[in-house]
Amino acid sequence: MSALLEIRALSVRYSGLRALADVTLDLASGEILGLIGPNGAGKTTLINAVSGAVKSSGEIRLAGRSISGFAPYRIAPLGLARTYQIVQPFPEMSVRDNVAAGALFAKATANLRAARAAADVVLERVGLAREAAQPAATLTLAQRKRLEVGKALAARPRLMLLDEVNAGLNPTEIDGALALIRSIAADGVAIVIVEHLMKVVSGLCERVAVLHHGALIANGAPADVLADPAVIEAYLGARYAARARA
Repeated sequence: MSALLEIRALSVRYSGLRALADVTLDLASGEILGLIGPNGAGKTTLINAVSGAVKSSGEIRLAGRSISGFAPYRIAPLGLARTYQIVQPFPEMSVRDNVAAGALFAKATANLRAARAAADVVLERVGLAREAAQPAATLTLAQRKRLEVGKALAARPRLMLLDEVNAGLNPTEIDGALALIRSIAADGVAIVIVEHLMKVVSGLCERVAVLHHGALIANGAPADVLADPAVIEAYLGARYAARARA
């Protein structure tokens, strides 16, 4: 499969701190890539860099077009949407208008009326149709997580970057979220998901990439990556990695 997303030697520095170091990755349409690593490994920084939220060096290409150095408002209309680890909807706006805002930001619709119509379709898909007229502030955490995905979906993306969309959810809510993610990927949308739950990674992702201290230390099938001594050492320490190598 040809790559939809191409990342080459991507690096990010905050003053003297190296947050990402020469990361190279590809992602195909419809593929689900799990992005894992210990806290502070650079996972959210990578999403921020690809989506244009932070300055980076290296090359980022989306569907063959360079988006390196582009601001988020230029990237979104090209087919990239993201969610945030800390969900912050517009609290006083309706659930419908929160989703409509995602469509308008990405220029996926021509006007507010069309954006609201598109939002209603998205809300059916994410299970929030009944809450469409409610202020977003009234939603539960699980509903706010679905709203976040809905805002991204309204942008009609080819690529979605999901930052810990399952954090704080119970097992039943996680199962529902995973079913939704699988259905999105089945439509041909490529997905990068930052995740800490290994059950989710192994059950959802076709491929897993591991960051540690800003560097890519593994990239492959979930079973192979989770058994990699370098990955075990990053999470658990050298003693456990030595057992894996034995």
